[in-house]
Amino acid sequence: MTTADYFGTEETNRRRELTHGILREPPAPFFTHQDLVLRVARLLCDHVDPRGLGRVGIAPIDVVLDADAALVLQPDVLFVSTERLSIIRDQVWGAPDLVVEILSLGTERYDRGDKLGWYRQYGVRECWIVDPRAQGVEVVDFTGVLPERRAAYGVDAVQSTVFPALQATAFALFA
Repeated sequence: MTTADYFGTEETNRRRELTHGILREPPAPFFTHQDLVLRVARLLCDHVDPRGLGRVGIAPIDVVLDADAALVLQPDVLFVSTERLSIIRDQVWGAPDLVVEILSLGTERYDRGDKLGWYRQYGVRECWIVDPRAQGVEVVDFTGVLPERRAAYGVDAVQSTVFPALQATAFALFA
């Protein structure tokens, strides 16, 4: 399937991704997964909105990383900075500044593998991997030559390069 074919289908609330021409339609996430999506989005919105830093979005929303290669992903949560809002049209056409993936048993390998690699390759600045089983947040910073990983558990601060003034702990997401 091409990117044009993908966008030629009807709008849907189902989660779908196009990975190099292959349509992927996983089943709906569990309630606990979506609860974490909401918590992360609320945390980010509470930080972003009053400061006018940009826009936060939640899945399902298409992020077109490479139209020619038919690579369209749907991160659980995303952030696009004010300076880059022009990439948001009906979809997000380019790499968000930050993406968040909430792990589940069925998607952990994909999220930590291919998806994380694509985010780095196409210019996402930072990815948060939220692990409900470990009740932790791994922040992967792609702005350097090599990715830098910072983990936060319990009362550890979530240290973000994209949001250096953000004051949040891993515990706050899981409480």
